Amino acid sequence: MNAEEKIIRIAVDGPSGAGKSTIAKAVAARLGIDYIDTGAMYRAVGYKMINEGISVSDKDEVRLRDMLARTDIDFSGGSIILDGKIINDCIRTPEVSKMASDCSALPMVREKLVELQKNMAKSKSVIMDGRDIGTNVIKDAEYKFFMTASAEERAARRYKELAEKGDQSSYEQVLCDIKKRDENDSTRKLNPLRQADDAVLLDTTGMSIDEVVNHILAEVKE
Repeated sequence: MNAEEKIIRIAVDGPSGAGKSTIAKAVAARLGIDYIDTGAMYRAVGYKMINEGISVSDKDEVRLRDMLARTDIDFSGGSIILDGKIINDCIRTPEVSKMASDCSALPMVREKLVELQKNMAKSKSVIMDGRDIGTNVIKDAEYKFFMTASAEERAARRYKELAEKGDQSSYEQVLCDIKKRDENDSTRKLNPLRQADDAVLLDTTGMSIDEVVNHILAEVKE
């Protein structure tokens, strides 16, 4: 498939640690389309908030609004760029994960990033992964998938990923963080995590990366 032949938008939603980013990157490479990591965009905002000492409390609302006004996020060559600096490894820590989840519930943060995401999807073929892509960002996406897996398997994946980077977090802590984030994402008032009515459910528990990628490609090429 060539991105120039027909514009297609693929939405991949699901909870933290379901493997959305890994799968979306692989599908993008196979189809020759752009991968937009929306979760990384919220992580980038969370990372910048931590660095500037900005909280999600009302007292920091003015500072946050000012920060967002001077925040630029872009993707290039598989990397996420925040204000001109590649921050791939900096945003994959439990602290940033929690701040990303917390700040994603703030209307001003979501409005800015969703606007950027919608603009990206208007002019080119893309695959986006996140929490509300099929239900909010690209409601008219040609293809929608909801990826999930057991909390235990998702925690094991994240624990291994963190351990390989030298992070000392325990499996128990990672599992606790995963469950807490699930609760936060699914109960927030603004665009909570849920499966779109027209999305294909993909439970990846026990599935290999290749199996999941091939499943999605089979749906798209149908």
